[in-house]
Amino acid sequence: MNKYLHSLYAIFKSPDIKRKILVTAFIFFLFRLFAHIPLPGVDLAKMKELFSQNALLGLLDVFSGGTLVNFSIMAIGLNPYINSSIILQLLTTVFPKLEELSKEGEYGREKINQYTRFLTIPLAVVQSLGMYTLLQSQGVMGTLPPLYLLSMVITMTAGTILLMWLGELISEFGIGNGISVLIFGGIVGRLPVYLGQTASIVNGESLVNMIIFIALGFIVIAGIVLINEAVRRVPIQYAKRVRGNRTFGGSSTYLPLRLNQAGVIPIIFAVSIVLLPSFLGRFVERIPNPVISNIARQITASFQTDGFVYNGFYFILVIAFTFFYTAITFNPQKISTEIQKYGGFIPGIRPGASTASYLNFILTRVTLAGAVFLGLIAIFPAVMKQITGISSLTIGGTSILIVVSVVLETVKQLESQLVMKSYEGFLK
Repeated sequence: MNKYLHSLYAIFKSPDIKRKILVTAFIFFLFRLFAHIPLPGVDLAKMKELFSQNALLGLLDVFSGGTLVNFSIMAIGLNPYINSSIILQLLTTVFPKLEELSKEGEYGREKINQYTRFLTIPLAVVQSLGMYTLLQSQGVMGTLPPLYLLSMVITMTAGTILLMWLGELISEFGIGNGISVLIFGGIVGRLPVYLGQTASIVNGESLVNMIIFIALGFIVIAGIVLINEAVRRVPIQYAKRVRGNRTFGGSSTYLPLRLNQAGVIPIIFAVSIVLLPSFLGRFVERIPNPVISNIARQITASFQTDGFVYNGFYFILVIAFTFFYTAITFNPQKISTEIQKYGGFIPGIRPGASTASYLNFILTRVTLAGAVFLGLIAIFPAVMKQITGISSLTIGGTSILIVVSVVLETVKQLESQLVMKSYEGFLK
């Protein structure tokens, strides 16, 4: 306990870290302020009723931090930016020039981020028009004149760009990955609302179910922390090298392979994709052709959040994106080359291609365990809804995973900055 109190005291004693915390808090304040500035022309009472009846829209509202149900200027949130990131990462594996650019260090990352921002704008325009069409079909919004529709689309697109810029400010001047931190802030900001809704429906028999739900929630949090911190240590031995009268190397270390290399990214990507069939189905339902309309209704009915098809598709997407993101961020061939370059080797494994094959063998199995865990966490709320009958917290598993993962990453960044400050003091 004294250790944590000492760390907390050291954080607020450091002017740089304290400034980063204050910057992040101020950007949070701006985010919550903009989340309550509504766009005109929407019946908010009907809007809230629609969202309470549609679990998919409720899930999107949680990830937007309540900006969607309020139909604020940030109504579509960070979804266009997330989708743009997915597209760019997929294109990186297809086009050699983008792949080469991604390997050019800081310059390459900046260029890819720039392309991601450019692609976000047309995606935001498309999603703004899609949101307008959806709300109009549900009777929440009337038919707007072209000029008013254009102003609404421009405002919603500008809201996404503003939110994206706030995230980048957090990354540069605040604490942690700005996009993940904003998603975290949105989920935490909506948590009191969902807890209040849950408390209002709990009585008698459901109270026991609520206690079970909370107990399992703590178990899930403990499991997330355990998986996020778990690593597979691959031993690395460095041979002795003699140069003149000096001896180098001869030490041993290990290469840590995390069970969850991708963090919370697969969940965010999967949510962006798994909601598409239902939304497309709702749009196609309006087509006069009865055959196409019936197929669209069947797709919409199959992709309900408590359905087997939806949760099965969600589970597969999470696993697929976990492997995909891990393959992008961790290259066994490159790691093997770096180990060999500095005279290292894995005991019992030949340097070069054999080392890369061995690392790929371990990474695949470690990633599989982490991916299955993420997939189970993603569909866990739907299972608990069937067991306990509590529907207002069906977004709990995904939300808890994001919140806990972001908190752990933020704590690690604070600790690393404290260590850097200690070394700076030592050098001075």
